[in-house]
Amino acid sequence: MKKLYSLVATLLFATATFAQQDQKVKEIFYSVSFPNAVHHEAEIVITIPQAPSGAIQLRMSRSSAGRYATHEFGKNIYNVKASNVDGSSLELKQIEGDVYEIPNHSETVKISYTLFANWTDGTYASIDPSHAHLNMPAAFLWVVGQEKRPLKFEFNDLDKYGWKVASQLKNEGANIYSAPNMQYMMDSPTELSAYKESSWDVDNNGKKEKINLTIHSDDDQATIDNFAKQVQRMVLEEKAIFGELPAYDYGEYTFLGDISLNDSGDGMEHRNSTCITIPIAKVAGFENNLLGVFSHEYFHSWNVKRIRPKSLEPFNFEHANMSSELWFAEGFTQYYGEMVLVRAGFNSVDDYTSTIAGLVNQILNTPGAAKFSAAQMSRYSVFSDAGVSIDPNNQANMFTSYYTYGGAIALALDLRLRSEFNLTLDDYMTTVWLDRGKVMKPYTIPDLQADLAKVTKNPKFAADFFSKYITGIDKNNYETLLAKAGLLLRKAHPGKAWAGSLSYNRNRGQSGEGRTVGATGLPVQVSIIGTPIYKSGLDVGDIILKADGKEVKEAKDFTDIVASKNIGDKILVNYKNRTGEHETTITLEESPSLEVVTYEKAGKELSKEQSDFRNKWLSTKVKQ
Repeated sequence: MKKLYSLVATLLFATATFAQQDQKVKEIFYSVSFPNAVHHEAEIVITIPQAPSGAIQLRMSRSSAGRYATHEFGKNIYNVKASNVDGSSLELKQIEGDVYEIPNHSETVKISYTLFANWTDGTYASIDPSHAHLNMPAAFLWVVGQEKRPLKFEFNDLDKYGWKVASQLKNEGANIYSAPNMQYMMDSPTELSAYKESSWDVDNNGKKEKINLTIHSDDDQATIDNFAKQVQRMVLEEKAIFGELPAYDYGEYTFLGDISLNDSGDGMEHRNSTCITIPIAKVAGFENNLLGVFSHEYFHSWNVKRIRPKSLEPFNFEHANMSSELWFAEGFTQYYGEMVLVRAGFNSVDDYTSTIAGLVNQILNTPGAAKFSAAQMSRYSVFSDAGVSIDPNNQANMFTSYYTYGGAIALALDLRLRSEFNLTLDDYMTTVWLDRGKVMKPYTIPDLQADLAKVTKNPKFAADFFSKYITGIDKNNYETLLAKAGLLLRKAHPGKAWAGSLSYNRNRGQSGEGRTVGATGLPVQVSIIGTPIYKSGLDVGDIILKADGKEVKEAKDFTDIVASKNIGDKILVNYKNRTGEHETTITLEESPSLEVVTYEKAGKELSKEQSDFRNKWLSTKVKQ
């Protein structure tokens, strides 16, 4: 009986296997048309063959690959309808703002809707007669529970507008493109336009990887070809860090560039591509300005898209994705994105000193970095990363960007590895790549610590570094570390009076600006902890009427008054708010702002040791 049972079971299993092969899952099919592109609309029809039994739910995403905060993409679709394959209508319920349900249906279901899209960046979508710029989570409904099914896209009206298709989606011929599953589709931004393209092959240790530069702009082909040569140089410099390129899924990597004054500035990484939108008139004349974004985003094809935090794997498109590791994923990428341009010869060491100063000021002179760890600032990304809330927040006093926070940590670790271990940050990144990224093994913070212990052969150093600078709020000695490369860290404005800033740096979050329209005087837009302005009691929304007895109508009036004073001087300020008119006194101090200059520029002698250290750090790593 035992043997007979086994035989029957085997036959049943074989029969089921053949049946599954006969019933191969068919692709969910998207047809995308643009009959009303002039008014920013697309018409999208989804065909679901072999529809799952029971009620079908479809939803728009609330988050997007590479973004960490939520975005309400469901607000931009309407005219949502469902039907059987014969065209007969099906009941469709909108059960949440971005979720639809079809209670009863046949084997094949069609859903149609209109998409409105008029914002060109890496997060949203835009449509007009010049292009259809599609970030997939912002454009496409998806079937809940069917995330592993293959997908196909048909892009229509290409000839009508003179468009071509640029995407990491796999071209199946003509205007048909495919994705193996929903996660890959969502990670595949697609540009339909009359873009210009320049492509080249890179020898990846015996295997060719094709790199495509596609740019939708008002530039001529010669400009794009020349820019491609610069991007190619950058690609090789980043390849030298890891010793190889990633193995791109279809043997290609594509830069999707959209350059227009109508764009919103953005760079968004994806597995085999990146979407870069820059609000300038054209590429010509701005090539060096663009390279920093291209360099940063390309580095992500290793760090984030393959060297992947466990907290982001798999990415959840229904809510915000929180990670404690963005200081590494974004911050270390920030460091390399700028430093690589020095190695590649696009920027000089003197150019680079201002970048270093920016990182050091962020980690040493911001309230957020003084109070909170890099890991904590990473978790705040669910609110800070292009968050859509409209109420004022206190980011100026409690948040330091994980980009610059992590970039400063990367700078310190690179200099310490070089000076204490005769190693480099490149060695560490290569170890993380081989242990985590190349084999697609998502990491945690303890994993990164273990890799640092491995590369240094010093677990104590690794544990100390992580406890102090990653999960703790200690800071490295940047003055000593930079001196090893003949770089001087010093006060940027020594001996000059300073009150602090009244205006808001947009890179640091929101402000209360706009709440004092029509008021006379100078509105306070920000009051940062530790500044003389903050200590005087002035706060956002207060309106400065006079300072030192003089009328203040604009920011220059106030800065001119401060500039005429000395450290320690007191300025009487008259201001008003909803409780009436008031007086306060600002006691001027010396600005804590720092700058970095080369020893040569500072008139100091550069030793051979410092020169050698700097050259090993910032010279090209590409073998000629």
